[in-house]
Amino acid sequence: MIVAEDMYRLGSQRSVIRDLFEYGKKLAAEIGAENVYDFSLGNPTVPAPDCVNETIRSLTQTLDGMTLHGYTSAQGDEETRQAVADYLNRTHGTRFKADDFYMAMGAAAALSLCFRALTVDSSDEFITIAPFFPEYRVFVEAAGAKLVVVPADTKNFQIDFEELEKRISRHTKGIIINSPNNPSGAVYSEETIKRLAALLEKKEQEFGTVIFLLADEPYREIVYDGAKVPFITKYYKNTLVCYSFSKSLSLPGERIGYVLVPEEVAEHKAVYAAIAGAGRSLGYVCAPSLFQKVLVSCIGQTGDIKEYQKNRDLLYVGLTNIGYECFKPQGAFYLFVKSPSEDSEAFCELAKEEHLLLVPADGFGCPGYVRISYCVDTEMIKRALPAFERLFARCRVTLPIF
Repeated sequence: MIVAEDMYRLGSQRSVIRDLFEYGKKLAAEIGAENVYDFSLGNPTVPAPDCVNETIRSLTQTLDGMTLHGYTSAQGDEETRQAVADYLNRTHGTRFKADDFYMAMGAAAALSLCFRALTVDSSDEFITIAPFFPEYRVFVEAAGAKLVVVPADTKNFQIDFEELEKRISRHTKGIIINSPNNPSGAVYSEETIKRLAALLEKKEQEFGTVIFLLADEPYREIVYDGAKVPFITKYYKNTLVCYSFSKSLSLPGERIGYVLVPEEVAEHKAVYAAIAGAGRSLGYVCAPSLFQKVLVSCIGQTGDIKEYQKNRDLLYVGLTNIGYECFKPQGAFYLFVKSPSEDSEAFCELAKEEHLLLVPADGFGCPGYVRISYCVDTEMIKRALPAFERLFARCRVTLPIF
């Protein structure tokens, strides 16, 4: 083979989520979009806040093309980085500076930069807690490290600390946490974060190493019922925050986010320089210029979160009334459902016969569960509920059940 086998494998085999999304587009062309119930992709359906389009119009009318579309500094425009710092400082009582931020092409790029920057050799390990975003494995392994998975706490979807402690070793470079969580919608409580910080501090002393906490936070603002998302840097000093505006501003296709490297992080300047070096190595320098400028005016605003909450409530009540066992999410826009069958992949294949596109959670490290994305049109959820009811009845007849 004249190409890298691992890259060929990744490029020729889509993720389960993307494969379902493409299947849904083909099915819609055959039977009509109104007859397909696609709950596969976390693609925000709530429009971006008005300030986004208003700012774009203003920028295109007032700035010349070179200023608007030209390169920024490799780590991002200083005005943008200062605007992000100012917003977080006002919101969380922190003291960040522009030079603590590296603008990135969304949270995926931000995470990839961190893994590449922190991986020294193939013995390095990053730990994540199931359920987790499947691409973590791709990003970590691409950096030359190993992903270690902590089994899910399927009662509360917090952290099984006994299992986590077993997996921390002197090879551990970092712990990846995602709250609000994709796919469960769980929000880690302040108690959970404090306990995690104490455990990592203990392990740092025990092994004489630095253990980073990588906070993957694209859903930070999407929370319900008064849920509070602890700001992790206030609890653990060796925290790197990987953020995307894709969900809060409904801009997934624009790929804009950042890595935050607080000054109190061990060897702050070296870590920041390594992240900048990773950006250079991977070609992730100069995040999209136009949307860096948009952030200066729009940071802190969100799409209409109430629309997501309406969909959550409609789907949660509808499915639990049918008989499904569901975890009620406090954030993000996913419903995590226990498959009525012990084989969640077979369950999702059966769902296709009802034109329901659901994601089996095996790839999320949580077999026996299914992710249902409810950032969809509300009317589609209403139309889909009878299909969910038929599926539940069929599953109990045709598939092995728990």
